[in-house]
Amino acid sequence: MAMQHIVLVDIDPEVEDDFNAWYDEIHIPDILACPGWLSAKRHRCVEGGPKYVAVYEITGPEAYETPEFHAIKGFGPFEDRVSNFRRLRLAPLEREQAAS
Repeated sequence: MAMQHIVLVDIDPEVEDDFNAWYDEIHIPDILACPGWLSAKRHRCVEGGPKYVAVYEITGPEAYETPEFHAIKGFGPFEDRVSNFRRLRLAPLEREQAAS
């Protein structure tokens, strides 16, 4: 069952341009090379949360368990410059269809 993995962060303004370049050019390609990571999109939050949001589609919880993912997870050279980190893991809402 496909799931969504959502990451929200703020970044120190002094390194914001470098962070965005790293995220787009290095982190996303690295994570999409990991088994189970299907797609990634980045957004800017306009209300109610940290400034940056990344939305990933994954195959399921097994995507978190691969050695490839463990080798690259996190914020690399920006670990100490990230704040307000939040993570959401979403599974589809499966509701029984009422019999007609």
